[in-house]
Amino acid sequence: MAIDTSLIDTLNGGTGAKTTKTSVQDMSDRFMKLLTTQLKNQDPTNPLDNAQMTSQLAQMSTVEGINKLNDSIKTLLDGYKSSQTMQAASLIGRQVLVDGDVIGLNKSLGGGAIELKGTTDKTVVRIFDSNGNEVRTLDMGPQKAGVQAFIWDGLDNGGQKLADGSYTFKVDASKDGKDVGVTSLSLAAVSSVVVNDSGIELQTPELGSRLMSQVRQIY
Repeated sequence: MAIDTSLIDTLNGGTGAKTTKTSVQDMSDRFMKLLTTQLKNQDPTNPLDNAQMTSQLAQMSTVEGINKLNDSIKTLLDGYKSSQTMQAASLIGRQVLVDGDVIGLNKSLGGGAIELKGTTDKTVVRIFDSNGNEVRTLDMGPQKAGVQAFIWDGLDNGGQKLADGSYTFKVDASKDGKDVGVTSLSLAAVSSVVVNDSGIELQTPELGSRLMSQVRQIY
């Protein structure tokens, strides 16, 4: 007598039902109960096929193993996400260096940074006001690859003091006349933390939201 092909369906609660509807232990208990019942009521002249019984036991073991693995992975991910959330929350009130091209001028002092993909022999930061007018040019000279910070004293090219507020900047970086890849980085204060499907985001007044993965430095 062959094992009833509806055994797995019965375990799953009906055709097409998902095994996640029951716990792994509960599913195992139901499987063994059904199998024991079949063994007790088998036809002595046509006993259960060993190969089929072994196959179903193997399927049961695989399902149980997958469910346990999924539970373990979920526990690890939940723990990792909780750890990241706590780490992000500790940044509230601090300043971070993240992707961006904004300079916040406060009490005539501002600054930012650039990330260079290679060494340069010419590195120039050009600062613009809210109307798009270039107000200051900072010559940083030769620079090494990596993150390089700069400070702005709040003066324009004519030496006049500019009003505090939000400015933007662009960078020209080159080596032997050839452009060098550069990423603009802004200094921003973290005001709050948001956890959503895309990950953990830091909210800043200057730049809006930024992902944790975009943080280069913390101050």
